[in-house]
Amino acid sequence: MKNLKKIVILSIIILIVFLILDHFCFLPLAAKIKRNYSTHASLEINDRNNKTISTKPNQYGNYALRSGAYPDDLKKLLIRKEDKYFYYHLGINPVSLVRAGFHYFAHGKNFTQSTITQQLIKILLNNENNRSKKNKLKEIAYALALELHASKDEILNMYLNTAFLGNQAEGFESASRLYFDKSAEKLDTADTIRLLATLNNPSQANPFQADNIKFATGLAERLNVDITKNKLEIIIKQKAWETFRVSLASVSSFEINNLISETKNLKLTLDSGLNEKIRAIAKNGVSRYYEKEVLSAAVAVIAINPDGKSNELIALIGSPDPGLDSDGYRINMALRPRAIGSTIKPFIYAKGFEKGLRPYTLVDDREYKYTIQTGFAFYPKNYDYQYRGLVNLHYALANSLNVPTVKVLEYAGLEDFNDLLLKNLEFKPVQDIGNYQLGIALGELEMDLLTLADYFTVFPNQGKLLPLKITDNTCYRQGGIDCGSAKEIFAPEYVALVNKILSDRRTGMDEFGETGNLNLPWTGYAVKTGTSREYHDSWTIGYTRDYVACVWVGKAEDAPMDKVSGASGAGAIWRDVMNLLHASAYDSAHQLDFSKIAEWDDKGKIQYGLKGDDFAKQKNLLADTDLILSPHDGDEFELEENIAIPLKATEKAEWAINGQIVSQDQEFIFHPKKSGKYAITAKTGLNAEEIWIRINVGEE
Repeated sequence: MKNLKKIVILSIIILIVFLILDHFCFLPLAAKIKRNYSTHASLEINDRNNKTISTKPNQYGNYALRSGAYPDDLKKLLIRKEDKYFYYHLGINPVSLVRAGFHYFAHGKNFTQSTITQQLIKILLNNENNRSKKNKLKEIAYALALELHASKDEILNMYLNTAFLGNQAEGFESASRLYFDKSAEKLDTADTIRLLATLNNPSQANPFQADNIKFATGLAERLNVDITKNKLEIIIKQKAWETFRVSLASVSSFEINNLISETKNLKLTLDSGLNEKIRAIAKNGVSRYYEKEVLSAAVAVIAINPDGKSNELIALIGSPDPGLDSDGYRINMALRPRAIGSTIKPFIYAKGFEKGLRPYTLVDDREYKYTIQTGFAFYPKNYDYQYRGLVNLHYALANSLNVPTVKVLEYAGLEDFNDLLLKNLEFKPVQDIGNYQLGIALGELEMDLLTLADYFTVFPNQGKLLPLKITDNTCYRQGGIDCGSAKEIFAPEYVALVNKILSDRRTGMDEFGETGNLNLPWTGYAVKTGTSREYHDSWTIGYTRDYVACVWVGKAEDAPMDKVSGASGAGAIWRDVMNLLHASAYDSAHQLDFSKIAEWDDKGKIQYGLKGDDFAKQKNLLADTDLILSPHDGDEFELEENIAIPLKATEKAEWAINGQIVSQDQEFIFHPKKSGKYAITAKTGLNAEEIWIRINVGEE
């Protein structure tokens, strides 16, 4: 009885000591090894639906693809080769240790064959190149710890996923994909033997090397595995490496590689399925207009979250086909700044509405003269070089007229508008913002497509610029990561006025026609086009309350196309993208908010403004006081034979040249006979105006 009691007490003491040792020693060691194992996995970038878009090398530069479906044949042959007592020891083979000790003391050499667990520990502690006695003792401790806190099958799977097999392939799944272009679960016996033969010398005995055949043949004989001889005589071609690398990235990764830098596994907001459907639309659109010298296209789609806290990038196309090495297809045009044309106009009008202008405000669409910083004269022209006379701002924006936009920008204040760009939107221009002057209204400002799409979300978001999420917890804003809070760029009522105009396709028919790419077979959307100087860039950007879709077409080399406008080039792709989105789960049929808009009856026509407007006053805020329409003060002309200078006034006037009355009409043709400076005066009963022009001697 006494002996039994002593045995029980001793057993309890041993158990307590073991539990304490396990808690403070083995458990932390096992936890560390498991953490190290997780860091060895390749970085995976998944889309919003958990579909892998791209797999990157791990922090050690190796591709470590994980699998839990290795074939039994591989496991059995691995154990027979490396550790036949794997299922019977606690991470250390006592027989092997005794034999190693004998050889060490007898011959001074180490003939130890590590267990699979010890090999795994060596890899996860990065001790492959440092085989000191201290490290070996540490590995024994870690091996015991892991065996106590992981199953044999778990340890075996960890080894299969981390064993180095040459050419940056870490693990049998990676090696199988690299050398045989198939998953490890589809390995046949010959493939398995070739990979097992690689283990002892990954750099010299991998299937890219001729020695692999020799080692694989010898291993097959040693393990008594019958394999058809010619299966072991094939030397894998090195080009398999490029095939392997390409296989780890879907086409959608092309844009993402420029957008984010990965240091851990990421889940993107991108919908890769939608992305590739849109890429196909872009590719088709480019081919459709290829004869018009359209060579490339880019598309961005941003989903508007109903929670009002953030937006999400769900599609980004920077090239119709990133796999082609021509026409600049390897350039991500979604992130390249280009002149944005008239797509800036909604921001100019919103700023004008903030300063008191309204859609019913009248503006004279005619020739105006401005003097720019360089001292040269600047005469804004409309897209079609035609003037419409007196129009309201609703008509002017709906038909994208340039001259009225310059007048709106002038009224809103160029400095204030620049502050909107630089301070409110935090825009970073390609060149000093002061260089653009009023040319901003004519589309000279450069911006990349994703930034433009991001800024346009203020219109469906009632004036707020929300963080643009690109992953679960990171956001994008013009070249950086910024998940700051929402910013109010415009008050909701001014945005509502812009939305009302841009969603009015009937008023825009004068410029864009009754049929065309901008007229979709459904309602509830707004759209704006843009065409840059000499047709270098074609833009269309539109939105509903649920999403924004921005499209650019052009050439990566920034050269002109063959008269491809925003509505025709980018518009065709935009139409197909919008119809795709309308039929998708991203369309919730939410409507743009016009609740703050008031209607005014103006001589039987409905005009749109805001409650509390002083209609009569605000209607004429841009009214011209000029009497003389042309020429302009300071104009210079060359003296030529039969020179004719038309004098035009807003109404019938008394015209005088250098004090001498020459006409009593609204228009008069002046034929100067000599050079010099001329004072031209026009008078009516209530008004008078004088300008000066100069006639210069023509060059012979």
